Amino acid sequence: MIWPLSKRAHEGWLAVSLQDRLVRFAHVRPGERPAVLSLEEREWDGGKHVQTGRFRCTTVLAQSDYHMLLVESPNVKRDELKAAVRWRIKDMIDYHVDDATIDVLDVPAIKGPQRPATMYAVVSKSDMLRQLIARFETAGIDLAVIDIPDTAQRNIAALYESPQRALLTLSFDGEDGLLTITAAGELYVCRRLDGQRRAFDRVLIEVQRSLDHFERNFSQMAVERVLLAPMPESEALAAHLATHLQLPVASMDLSEVMDLPAVFEAAPAEAQARWFRLIGAGLRVEGAVL
Repeated sequence: MIWPLSKRAHEGWLAVSLQDRLVRFAHVRPGERPAVLSLEEREWDGGKHVQTGRFRCTTVLAQSDYHMLLVESPNVKRDELKAAVRWRIKDMIDYHVDDATIDVLDVPAIKGPQRPATMYAVVSKSDMLRQLIARFETAGIDLAVIDIPDTAQRNIAALYESPQRALLTLSFDGEDGLLTITAAGELYVCRRLDGQRRAFDRVLIEVQRSLDHFERNFSQMAVERVLLAPMPESEALAAHLATHLQLPVASMDLSEVMDLPAVFEAAPAEAQARWFRLIGAGLRVEGAVL
């Protein structure tokens, strides 16, 4: 989701993953051919040696820190939208809606009679967000945006899309998995996968369900292929999916669409998987939503 927090001149995006004992930085320059200028992982020292003033900084929430809820678009003015969505999702979350921070992401309009417009409501606990922002502020890191994995993955998928065709992308980062269907840089479908139970047949079922959903609701556009983000066993999973799907399936080679530092090229698949969504967050385009 994107909760914009500040704007200023910068030298590209610095995507930061700030954990208890470890911090990761991805310096990304978006553009016609994006470039990952540097990647760094080190023990967290409380921000004593962090210099981020030249950058716009972003971070990516864990999937456990927010809900992604598909709702019918309220027929209200844009400035009344979030209030209307708040009312709609109040019974869809397990805490009081007054304790929630909400953003919205439009799903592209569906062509066809009697089909209501839909949108994703991105919902997170306000207290958790305040604590997250405070931790970055204590470290001297001025966050411009808080992003979510769904839109970070969308940003990378957009580099592989063909005109008038959709793309299904799968990623796992060790803790959880994410399936998205995108087209023309827009997010149509997102589905969470259990990263602790990466059974190939279970992944296949989720892919088939998502493809069926997309075909029913967006029949004017076909999914062109399935791409797997860097991850352990990506080639084996791609081969398994290809055996059962009527679509081309392949593993992503990020060097096809962006310039990468040697540290990424040399990293094992497990490490590349941890960098994937952070790089996607750094590909944020100015003026984009979520």
